[in-house]
Amino acid sequence: MSISLQKGQKVSLTKDNAGLAKVVVGLGWDEVKQKRAGLFAPKPAPIDCDASAILLRNGRLCANSDIVYFGNLRHASGTVQHMGDNLTGAGDGDDEQIVVDLSRVPADYDKIIMVVNIYQAVQRRQDFGMIQNAFIRLVDNRTGAEMCRYNLTENYAGMTSMIFGELYRHNGEWKFNAMGQGTNDPGLGELARRFT
Repeated sequence: MSISLQKGQKVSLTKDNAGLAKVVVGLGWDEVKQKRAGLFAPKPAPIDCDASAILLRNGRLCANSDIVYFGNLRHASGTVQHMGDNLTGAGDGDDEQIVVDLSRVPADYDKIIMVVNIYQAVQRRQDFGMIQNAFIRLVDNRTGAEMCRYNLTENYAGMTSMIFGELYRHNGEWKFNAMGQGTNDPGLGELARRFT
């Protein structure tokens, strides 16, 4: 049975799930329908949200190679894999997925931050106020069962990036923290620098 999380709520993933190895982190969003400025105005550009995973050692990003995103789909350890870029967010269900093998993440990594940024947000004049129904969910890869879900419900107008949540180790078990923190970072590089 899936747990519906509130902002700031933490849940253990491995405590009551003996043998849990891989989780699928599904991220989804829908674009708010945009109106044209006039009959001959150009059609608004689709909003391209990009999900990424930032692996931290002792709570810090130590190398650019520890960022898994559309330009680096697989972490060198083989334990975090991005399943590909969705350019529009159209359709139901997960828009992007990141698979994490919790059982094999090297011991020196203590957190995996899940973030989403809007590609070329500043140039395209787009922000998370133009996004609705955003969520992050964790699915047990063995069974396909959803373990927990966090639906972002706040108004994120003006925010161009989002820290959705974090997977982290605590006392030998993996936990998830639903964060939902919007930022004004114009891209993944600036967002990642928050963790250096």
